[in-house]
Amino acid sequence: MSVLPPDPPRLKILITYLRGELGRAEQALLAAEEREAAAVRRQPPPEPPAWLVERGIGGGQLPSRLHTGGCWDAGKRCVPGTAEQVRRLLAEGVPACIHCRPDTALGVLD
Repeated sequence: MSVLPPDPPRLKILITYLRGELGRAEQALLAAEEREAAAVRRQPPPEPPAWLVERGIGGGQLPSRLHTGGCWDAGKRCVPGTAEQVRRLLAEGVPACIHCRPDTALGVLD
């Protein structure tokens, strides 16, 4: 438990001092957050996955189309996939994107 001075003049001085310290602490926090944000911006973006599995609409969300990782036509319902998974889905009849041709990239052609 801290003991505060009982008289108004010393309490006002204490409040003035604490407001100054609070301001310096807030400035230091802002500078630290800006440094962290700058460090995050300098990091390279993560590499896209090599293969994408586009899911259909609906409850089951079965695979509807397969893509390479950088395909411009990949939709919002894509999830990353492995080469083995894409090969298996191609063998099961899931169509390959006509733009990025993951079947050609994997050497799996009908």
